[in-house]
Amino acid sequence: MRFMGNNTSVRWPTAIGAAFLLWAVLWGQSAFGGAPPAKPAEPGVAARVDDQVVTLDELEKALAPQLAKLQDQKFQLMESKLEELISERVLAREAKRRGITVEELLKAEVASKVAEVTDAEVATFMTQNRARLQGEDAELRPKVRDYLKEQKVQTGRRAYLAGLQQRAKIERFLEEPEPVRVQVSAEGAFAHGPKDAPVTIIEFSDFQCPFCSRVVGTLKEVVRLYPKQVRLAFRDFPIASLHPKAAKAHEAARCAGEQGKFWEYHDRLFESQSQTTVADFKRFAEQLKLDANNFATCLDSGRHAAAVASDVQEGTRLGITGTPAFFINGRLLVGAQPLETFQRIIERELRRSSK
Repeated sequence: MRFMGNNTSVRWPTAIGAAFLLWAVLWGQSAFGGAPPAKPAEPGVAARVDDQVVTLDELEKALAPQLAKLQDQKFQLMESKLEELISERVLAREAKRRGITVEELLKAEVASKVAEVTDAEVATFMTQNRARLQGEDAELRPKVRDYLKEQKVQTGRRAYLAGLQQRAKIERFLEEPEPVRVQVSAEGAFAHGPKDAPVTIIEFSDFQCPFCSRVVGTLKEVVRLYPKQVRLAFRDFPIASLHPKAAKAHEAARCAGEQGKFWEYHDRLFESQSQTTVADFKRFAEQLKLDANNFATCLDSGRHAAAVASDVQEGTRLGITGTPAFFINGRLLVGAQPLETFQRIIERELRRSSK
């Protein structure tokens, strides 16, 4: 009995101490008189530095280009997955109706109806893609044939799915979220289109960037399709680390702009990207019937170097890391996108402005 009593007398204070420490941890208090718990965060505040705060709004504005890109990527992933799930549903429904598996359905309606790849098709593909193909022709031909066969199967599958979806009652409720918008000014930029156009596209571009050259035709088509609805403004973003001579080309375009020929000179620069010397830029001016002496004086003086550098600084502040980059009513779009992408965004902006 004495042994048990002694043992109990040792455990009781220990248990009390452990419980007290546990209580202190759970309630954020120190058993030894430490600091009181932190005050709860204020609404809309992300951090506090002494008597200054960093607001959530400030944080989001600083990250606006990156957040816009992430949001767009998220929606595209969801839209793509939605179409995939819809396709699975219509295929499963049709297979069930016919009493067969989905695999059997696709074999009967797609794979069995795809035409065989001909030797001529293989030869044409190899000729057109010679620079990208590595290996001996004898080794490449069966691989190319398989690739072309798979392409035909995928084309047939898409056509078959389109037919099934037309016959089904499909309602899509996924809506694109309101995009993150960035405040970007077109003040002082060379522009096409009416100043009161409901949609403004501000392009940051590099005259020696091949992707920027690739999108020129697309932008001309945008301006043609939306003559009253779209204003296109051009801002300079020569990337010195990639194109060390591009900044002078941007100065030259501004010099041409002094004589009312910015867009003509803009086109000539993109058409002749391999010609990058000051002598080339002066020759372009002569070809466009500009006043050669005034143009040369403007270019040699570096009159517009500060303006070009200012645009680059603004683009960097906006988070631009590559060209071309576009802000469509403040909504960021990066890269040489196809016409359909511009149209999709423009049409949404037009619907929004008409509400």
